[in-house]
Amino acid sequence: MEKANDMSERFTLPVLPLRDTVVYPGVAVPISAGRPGTVEAVQEALDGDRRLFAVAQKENVDDPTPEYLYSVGTIVRIIQTHRVRGGVQLLVQGEGRAQALSYQSEGQAMLHAAVQELERLKPRTPADPAFQALDRELRDRAAELGTRRGVPAEALNQLIQGVGEPGPFSDLVAFYLELGTPEKQRLLEQLDDEQRMRDCLLAVERELARIDAQEDIQAKVQSELGERQREMLLREQLKAIQKELGEEEERDDVEEMRQRIEALKLSEEQRTEVDRELRRLERTSPQSAEYQVIRTFLEWVTELPWNERTEEKIDLALAEKILEEDHHGLDDVKDRVLEFLAVRKLQIDRDKEEEAEEAPAGATAVVAAATAEGAAATSAPAPVGPKSKKKKKEEDDGNADDAFSGRGPILLFVGPPGVGKTSIAQSIARSLGRKYVRISLGGARDEADIRGHRRTYVGAMPGRIIQGMRQAKSKNPVFLLDEVDKLGVSFQGDPSSALLEVLDPAQNSTFVDHYLGIPFDLSEVLFIATANYLDRIPGPLLDRMERVDFAGYTEAEKLEIAKRYLLPRQRKENGLTDDELQMTDDAVLAIVQHYTREAGVRQLEREVGKFARKVARKIAGAKLDKLFATEADVRDLLGRPRVHPERMAEEDTVGVATGMFYTPMGGDIMFVEASIMPGEGGLVLTGQLGDVMKESGRAALSYAKANWERLGISRESLEKREVHIHVPAGAVPKDGPSAGITMATALVSAVSGRKVRKDIAMTGELTLTGRVLPIGGVKEKVLGAVRAGIKEIILPNDNEADLEDIPDDVRAQMKFHLAETLDDVIEVALADGKPRPTKGASNGGQQKRRVGRKKGGERD
Repeated sequence: MEKANDMSERFTLPVLPLRDTVVYPGVAVPISAGRPGTVEAVQEALDGDRRLFAVAQKENVDDPTPEYLYSVGTIVRIIQTHRVRGGVQLLVQGEGRAQALSYQSEGQAMLHAAVQELERLKPRTPADPAFQALDRELRDRAAELGTRRGVPAEALNQLIQGVGEPGPFSDLVAFYLELGTPEKQRLLEQLDDEQRMRDCLLAVERELARIDAQEDIQAKVQSELGERQREMLLREQLKAIQKELGEEEERDDVEEMRQRIEALKLSEEQRTEVDRELRRLERTSPQSAEYQVIRTFLEWVTELPWNERTEEKIDLALAEKILEEDHHGLDDVKDRVLEFLAVRKLQIDRDKEEEAEEAPAGATAVVAAATAEGAAATSAPAPVGPKSKKKKKEEDDGNADDAFSGRGPILLFVGPPGVGKTSIAQSIARSLGRKYVRISLGGARDEADIRGHRRTYVGAMPGRIIQGMRQAKSKNPVFLLDEVDKLGVSFQGDPSSALLEVLDPAQNSTFVDHYLGIPFDLSEVLFIATANYLDRIPGPLLDRMERVDFAGYTEAEKLEIAKRYLLPRQRKENGLTDDELQMTDDAVLAIVQHYTREAGVRQLEREVGKFARKVARKIAGAKLDKLFATEADVRDLLGRPRVHPERMAEEDTVGVATGMFYTPMGGDIMFVEASIMPGEGGLVLTGQLGDVMKESGRAALSYAKANWERLGISRESLEKREVHIHVPAGAVPKDGPSAGITMATALVSAVSGRKVRKDIAMTGELTLTGRVLPIGGVKEKVLGAVRAGIKEIILPNDNEADLEDIPDDVRAQMKFHLAETLDDVIEVALADGKPRPTKGASNGGQQKRRVGRKKGGERD
């Protein structure tokens, strides 16, 4: 028991009751004070000498009274305080042991204690070897305990070496021991340093023994119960729990999966793989991750259309009606689609006739085959003829109707945005009565997007082709591969190469998706691909598809489309009736010409929708009842025109020739300007011209210098002269060979001083010898020239066949000149050019003029 020094000073201090902890002298302890009495005691200490009597509670109560407090505690000094919400955070330092002689209650909950300090009983002979050995042993075992607890070595050494006296060190060890409050209080009340050191050493040894036992038990458990054994034990427990709860539905799910698989009509190779996976599913625990992988695979297999087909009922008259209802114009495309439908109808009719004729022979063949199989089950198969191959395919497919096994072409729709490529594919599906599936390939950079991921990967799934087939639920849908020219290439593979098998009729009957791992027949699918840029499609992929070109719409076609489809649709979407909004042809043409610049009609529909919304706002605001819109109304509601296409020049000009160009947004005209100035004989080309266009300019200058006499140019006009050719607009990049004759005409005009006709536009590639070579985009360029007000056009002679693509109403109002050499171009293009005498020829009313030495004549 403690012995108090009767001579010690007695004084009164505020009481700091402690829950579940004991403060020792020499130890700094953080304490949270939140009880009203405790906060009041802290405040009194702060107002005084910052000292408190910290004493532990015998029981954890909120409002401690003297009977719940021990009599021995520690005098502590407040080092630091921090006000927090609901109380105060303290950092106190123990100064010495003390005994409460009495407790007094002050205020509502605060206590004061009359305390007397207690003195430690130090060893009489500190140099005694036994005492020093006790001190060393306590320090070593305390260091070992700190290491086993994971205390860093540097911090541990600093803590142990920072306390030199044995008594205070035993107080430090006692504070960090994991003991209950009664045991820690007993160590606090022990005033004899040597006995307290022995008690602390005993507690440290017990803690080390407990840690050793815990580690030994853990090691034994790990060795006896491995990961697999532990999993099996948990599974057995889970099974028992599920049995008690009545959850035994997993087996029923497997049986249901077996029935669904047996109902599928699969080939021998397909069924072998599927049955193998089904057996694995039966052996696998439902709680295993592998179980879900196998089950997902089998669900994909059962949901695919292995033999489900959509019966085709091809009615050519109905198909033509559907195409006309859904799309205006696109006559060439509609003709190609109707040709395909006609061929498909004949194939179906012929196959049904052959099937009806061969039915008896087929039945005999089946009986004979069954007899042969029973007689020689292990013998080598006999050679199979064409008809028996066909019958075997029907048997493998589980369907004796071969009328649906015909393979059609794989179509590629190429054209600018907004011309109806995607929507006409939907019309084809309607015409055939087939299901329609669309996948967008824009931005796809991984081969697995097409072929799928192998099942070894976490989260694996089939490719988009198989996903589309499951969505269609039919073996013969119309499958649209949208934006096939936007496929990318990355380190994960080239998806366009994966499409080679899909789009090859000779290979896609055994298409193998990486996820499925078994062949799937795609031969009956009608694949249609769409693209904006033909040159971005790899050659081998392009070779597998039949190209169908979609050209831009003329203004007349856009007018008709707007009246038939766009305006009624926008009226409906914006809550307007037919009577509330009507538009004149001039109003629609004003939107086409001044607010849109495109080959298709998407922007046109947006502008019509914008106009309809503004009208709807006025009607909703009671500002008008209805509107029969004119061109002035369009200008008033849509604001200033945002498109300013080039128009025909005001007058004939020296050194300025009119060319034509084509972009995916449509065709238009451009002006090529040439200027001659004194210099060193160089050539300057400006206007953001590409390499090919620059070469055309150099070729034009070389031809002019080599043929100055034939072109009527003085020799001195090209000597020591600098030639500058500019193609507005300077901010727009340009390239291509088709501006060759335009550059040459502008150059000859500038050198000779002869004016170029304002009403004539030209396009064609120029060689160094003056030959005019064919170019592309004739229809779009001509339509752009017509919009600009051009009346006559010079084209290469080899592009004569392209004039057939131009609408009849455009050809009727235009005059075309076909040129073989630059001499032919100059003769027509310059204002004072005199045509050579030529022989005439008739061409059915089409206004066309061919100029040249060997071939020629004006055909009217």
